[in-house]
Amino acid sequence: MRIDKLLAHSGLGTRKEVKKLLKTSIVEINGETVKDPKTQVNPDVDEVLIAGESLDYQEYVYFILNKPAGVISATEDDMHETVLDLLQPSDIVQEPHPVGRLDIDTEGLLLLTNDGALTHRLLSPKHHVDKKYFAEIKGIVTEKDITKFKEGVELDDEYLTMPAELTIIDIDTEEEISKIEIVIQEGKFHQVKRMFHAVDKEVLYLKRLSMGSLSLDPLLELGAYRECTKEEVQRLKA
Repeated sequence: MRIDKLLAHSGLGTRKEVKKLLKTSIVEINGETVKDPKTQVNPDVDEVLIAGESLDYQEYVYFILNKPAGVISATEDDMHETVLDLLQPSDIVQEPHPVGRLDIDTEGLLLLTNDGALTHRLLSPKHHVDKKYFAEIKGIVTEKDITKFKEGVELDDEYLTMPAELTIIDIDTEEEISKIEIVIQEGKFHQVKRMFHAVDKEVLYLKRLSMGSLSLDPLLELGAYRECTKEEVQRLKA
């Protein structure tokens, strides 16, 4: 890896700013001052010092975000605020991306990382990763719906979903509002909304609670995020 790329990915500035930093002679690799931005460095082997202090480089970053409504699960968009707009500039330099997507009006857990292998594992249909949601439904959810979801629901495009686990949390018979939790293993476009539409009901509110072993941190306010712990990352990769 080039030293300018390493420094930029470590949050020390843009490539242009890093080149200026190198000219100040405060960057050392294995005890030797480095000024050439093209100098190759292996962060796993070489010791990199910035003004005498060791550079702590992380190849991969993992963030857990409590996505608010109105923000899209994308890295860039001309019309809407994206989940990357919620991150600090220093956390964007390693180019994290959202793992999967949540609809613009859906809240809750979203993992952001630059670890492509983990992203593939979590999204690959063959791994059957559970995704749990809380939802408020217009209509009375019944045991019949639970059975139907367990068998798989035929969507409007004739696609038959994989079995889903539907749990009734509370029912307001007067307002005809049901609170439920649902666990699915797919991520089809508007899937939860389309599943309830198939049984003549409407999703009024949707929030993702977990993905695989990763659960939404109850201390995270809407729009807030934090780094995943080492234990959380290890469980995701297990």
